[in-house]
Amino acid sequence: MHDLKWIRENPDAFDAGLARRGLDPRSAALIRLDGERRAAQTRLQELQASRNETSKQIGIIKKQGGDVSAIMDEIAKLKEDIPLLEAQEKSLSEEIDGILAAIPNLPGADVPDGPDEEHNVEIRRWGQPGAFDFQPLEHDAIGAKLGLMDFDGAAKLSGARFVVLKGKLARLERALAQFMLDVQTEQHGYTEISPPTLVKDGALFGTGQLPKFGDDLFKTNTGHWLIPTAEVPLTNLVGDSIVDEAALPIRMTALTLCYRSEAGAAGKDTRGMIRQHQFWKVEMVSIAHPDQSEAEHQRMTACAETILQKLELPYRTIVLCTGDMGFSSQKTYDIEVWLPGQGRYREISSCSNCGDFQARRMKARFKGDKGNRFVHTLNGSGLAVGRTLVAVLENYQQADGSVRVPEALKPYMGGLEVIA
Repeated sequence: MHDLKWIRENPDAFDAGLARRGLDPRSAALIRLDGERRAAQTRLQELQASRNETSKQIGIIKKQGGDVSAIMDEIAKLKEDIPLLEAQEKSLSEEIDGILAAIPNLPGADVPDGPDEEHNVEIRRWGQPGAFDFQPLEHDAIGAKLGLMDFDGAAKLSGARFVVLKGKLARLERALAQFMLDVQTEQHGYTEISPPTLVKDGALFGTGQLPKFGDDLFKTNTGHWLIPTAEVPLTNLVGDSIVDEAALPIRMTALTLCYRSEAGAAGKDTRGMIRQHQFWKVEMVSIAHPDQSEAEHQRMTACAETILQKLELPYRTIVLCTGDMGFSSQKTYDIEVWLPGQGRYREISSCSNCGDFQARRMKARFKGDKGNRFVHTLNGSGLAVGRTLVAVLENYQQADGSVRVPEALKPYMGGLEVIA
């Protein structure tokens, strides 16, 4: 959500930010509507004051034995005009709020400009892709050869974009999730949370999925939504509240199932586990002081990268351009892991600084020496469990179809060294 006062004072800067997103100017229309609303509010206050003053005069005139019919007519007219103005003010407020709710966050000054992912900028790489003396397979072929990855069985139960993992692959998925949680809590200081995975409209509005992206979500017949990521419940834990400045930053992590309809992904990644309707993910969320959010963003990204380093999986980190960022983000780093079966890097984590955009939507503030201010919110994957399993299968595959277990995961796999 945007600060209308800031838009009035900085209309050119606001429109310039939208232009970097590829959007048309909106400041003039918003300022015009805001002017009409403020005029209606002022006139409404004047009429209410006049009504109160006129009502006082009735008693005085009656005591003096005077005629109050003219004043009664005036009050009757006010009673007609005031509800009309109230309705006008409410309608204008709703129109302004609706426009603001659908406008994405403005990109940070250091975000590269560009219309799409082709303009993202790589900032670093870690590790070297391994050399294979055989043609590496993609993960779904590896899983099929092992007999432990069943897409057909999942389709019978749930349709496309689901999978059934069995035996050692099911344990590998569990091991990865436990490993990620242990690193983020024990080494990086995140507090583990077990949140609900069904939320109400307000939670999704707060983090920016609603009202614009409802088609990307699953909704129940009770009015609840299945979360697309634990960012939603974790960030909203500070909604409608004022936290103490000394408590910042608040760092939380959660392992949850996530659900996405993939409405805009027709024809993309229809095979395998890259793009599923249901998947496990370890999410990180930070609630930070505005002065520290950039440093927190760098830290969070490093926390996500650490998982890949410990698993010895090659990756690269990129900063997204203005045309590829998410709705609520003002700056995003994507981490892409190397998949030898596909012969390319694929996203495995997205770490975003949302500034005060989400905080304004959910009224999340902190109390400091200068009064109440909006917090900054950040979120990132630490990591997507299914995609990490994909990366392990493809990077640790062997010529005979078996898969080596990364050293970091052996304690979580009961000492197992090879999945065969």
